[in-house]
Amino acid sequence: MDISFLGGPSPQRGVGVVAPFDFALDRELWRWVPDEVSLHLTRTPFVPVEVSLDLARLVSEHETLDDAVRTLTAISPEVVAYACTSGSFVGGIAGERAMCEAMTRAGAVPSLTTSGALLEALRELDVRRVALVTPYTVSVTRALQEYVAEAGVTVTGCAYMGLTRDIWKVPYRDVAAMARQAVRGRSGADALFIACTNLPTYDVIPQLEAELRMPVVSANQVTVWAALRRLGTWAVGPYQALIDPAARPGPVLPAADAGPVLPEEEQQQEGTT
Repeated sequence: MDISFLGGPSPQRGVGVVAPFDFALDRELWRWVPDEVSLHLTRTPFVPVEVSLDLARLVSEHETLDDAVRTLTAISPEVVAYACTSGSFVGGIAGERAMCEAMTRAGAVPSLTTSGALLEALRELDVRRVALVTPYTVSVTRALQEYVAEAGVTVTGCAYMGLTRDIWKVPYRDVAAMARQAVRGRSGADALFIACTNLPTYDVIPQLEAELRMPVVSANQVTVWAALRRLGTWAVGPYQALIDPAARPGPVLPAADAGPVLPEEEQQQEGTT
């Protein structure tokens, strides 16, 4: 059968993705991607360490990034994204920038990280005050708070789960419950950020935005959104404020102010599942 008239598959634009060895949400990343773009994933080498600041440092070492990016060069991606929140905020803003520079040198293409994409998304949404949800332990969560504060964004509230493994197994109902805790009793949050690329968020974002009446951004969402921006195209996320400007809410009525950030002991009591 002659099928030469079909002309072959449609041209694809490539996004290289470097993910930690335990990343399990490949399918979720793809849900934000339009048909004309392909994701090309590679993973960092396995290390026998649970989710922690130590693991964040190990999976973001420049030598590790260099090796991972070089595995992608043969397929010529137009941009490379490092899909890990903790691995890209553990060194602060300077560390995140150094990671991007290291990846760009290794692959000769523009590079970005999840935590850098977070700050880009907050600027896009004009967010100056943000509430945080993380699946992490308190020490990793504190490091995220410090990273956001270093960027000049006020953290209005925070809830965390205290997990060190199997984060991709957390159900949407638990993510939603933590989001409500993070904004409970807090005043003036412009948006909510849900951290960790291994935490499922795609379907829960529109629900939370409608309920909380504020933009909700997540680690995987901002990573794909920022990568596709480099290509001059848009992510696919109906009813998600970052991606669909028509979904951005109006002003939120102020609530009673309960202070800037949960004390550590309160986080442990309220935020751990």
